[in-house]
Amino acid sequence: MNTSVHPPAVSHFHHRFEGWLGDELLEVFPCFLVSSLLAKALEEAGLTGFNLDDVEVSTSPEFQELYPGRTLPEFRWLKITGEDRDADFRLTPDFRLEVSSRTLEVLRKFKMAHAMIDPSGD
Repeated sequence: MNTSVHPPAVSHFHHRFEGWLGDELLEVFPCFLVSSLLAKALEEAGLTGFNLDDVEVSTSPEFQELYPGRTLPEFRWLKITGEDRDADFRLTPDFRLEVSSRTLEVLRKFKMAHAMIDPSGD
């Protein structure tokens, strides 16, 4: 990770889970993770403003102690590439994820009980 820029530039994403509440879209600043099922749905919907990449996932000893036998789903790295209002995925100036209404329709079909969703006002 290059921390000399903001947001930090990540070249290899390894996320170690300490816990997991079941959501299929996760923010791990400055990155986002999506379950492979959600990733497939995003691609099939023809949404724009993102690329998918591999992510290395592991669990901490605390995770293993708290959730013995729990298997995590497969995850993908959701790289946000949208730069204008026409993209379905984009970042706000303060690096929050902003999505189109089309995208929100897809996301709402998946587990996102802990996501904070604010209407954009458009």
